[in-house]
Amino acid sequence: MAELTAAAFEEAQARGEERLRGPRAESAHYDAGRNRVIVLLTTGIEVGFPPDVVEGLAGAAAADLAEIEVEAFGLGLHFPRLDADLYVPALLEGILGSKRWMAEHSPAAMLGAKGGRARGGAKASAARENGKRGGRPKKVSA
Repeated sequence: MAELTAAAFEEAQARGEERLRGPRAESAHYDAGRNRVIVLLTTGIEVGFPPDVVEGLAGAAAADLAEIEVEAFGLGLHFPRLDADLYVPALLEGILGSKRWMAEHSPAAMLGAKGGRARGGAKASAARENGKRGGRPKKVSA
């Protein structure tokens, strides 16, 4: 393991202090009527989001979402019944899960999946026309 130098320690401490100057969670609760997790920030701003868009919370029961703990000086939210943790600064930046989760649950991915599942006359007709011409056109590498 690399040894921690005094300079590296001071730099890390400065970054931590800077992070604490930004918005942090003061309190959080689940609003079952609106199906939203509501976070009150130290700035006085309230942020709400549907749990189904967040990795670790999607598909969770209301009772499991009802218990939220604010941790790490307001930088983290912990859902003990789900063993799920959210990093508040990332949440405020719109990062709602891992890269893979975000790729699979982005609006573009959801729209593409919806289009792929679609069944209708236009899609069937296009498939028949492509079939008459030998199937889907081959990809041309540049």
